[in-house]
Amino acid sequence: MTASVVRALGRVARDTAHPAVRAEHPADCRACGRGSTVLADRPDGTVVRHGEVVAKAHADGTDPAGHRARLAVAAHPLLAGVLLPPLPAAAEEVSGRPVTAWPYGTPVDPTDPDAAPWEQAGTLLARLHALPPAALSDAVGAPAGAGSGPGLPDMRGPAKAARAVARMRAAGPHPAAVPVERAWRRLPAWARGETRPPGPYALCHGDLHLGQLVRHPAPDGPWLLIDIDDLGLGDPAWDLGRPAAWYAAGLLPPEPWLRFLGAYRSARGPAVPAAPDADPWPRLDVPARALTVQTAALALAKSTAEGRNPDDVETLMIDACARIAALATELAPGASS
Repeated sequence: MTASVVRALGRVARDTAHPAVRAEHPADCRACGRGSTVLADRPDGTVVRHGEVVAKAHADGTDPAGHRARLAVAAHPLLAGVLLPPLPAAAEEVSGRPVTAWPYGTPVDPTDPDAAPWEQAGTLLARLHALPPAALSDAVGAPAGAGSGPGLPDMRGPAKAARAVARMRAAGPHPAAVPVERAWRRLPAWARGETRPPGPYALCHGDLHLGQLVRHPAPDGPWLLIDIDDLGLGDPAWDLGRPAAWYAAGLLPPEPWLRFLGAYRSARGPAVPAAPDADPWPRLDVPARALTVQTAALALAKSTAEGRNPDDVETLMIDACARIAALATELAPGASS
């Protein structure tokens, strides 16, 4: 944890929550009498809460133009009820990192899996994907590829998968990395972040999991999507890839998976065929494989850094990579039957 960044974020959150109040330290807030709380501190973002405001310092090296476009999308009226809208932040950067401010929302309770909002997640994704990117041109310029204006940035999901594999490699050799590498090499170039996906494109979240939903207003308002860091144009099937990967690996039971998929289809999400009996896997296979590799690569990087063996959940994802690699080999041209 970088103490100076945390302290500065605390001041941003406090001053955004109580713009008429100034004090030397967040703990001295005269408006609510409360200090600030660190909600997350990772390389990709530090998040601090003060009262009903959350301030986030985004990752070092964040592209300024892409960041501004993503922030404009989150604030766009057409996405009201889908994305949590930002607040005017009391500062634009901390230690050279861009800063945003947001209303506090109640997160998903990890201790109550039966109450996980799978249907709401599916519906929100469908609404996000169904919005024509050109409708946002008043806020961010022409859509990417239109030839004018800054446009919407690309969705960063495949780039995150590539960074996970690079992090696994940097952690040092590990026997369990062999099937992960094999599964990675058998993905198409776009899923490894080397080229753009073939299209058609939709506005995508880029990093969908249950930690990306909150209730706002807290504590029991409607569910909304949060975290704009990976938002952009891409293959909408990517946003369904992580739940699909969990389902395929046995981590997500069939019932919540079918609720999630059914809600997405009912809301006319374009990533999979709309008919309830249509097979979604021709569209979901590549994203699910890519996100399986990403999860397994991160698991190996973390367990290696911590000097331990992968735990049971991590092992499930590594084993899934072995199945992916074996299946890809069996289906390759010239493979024996």
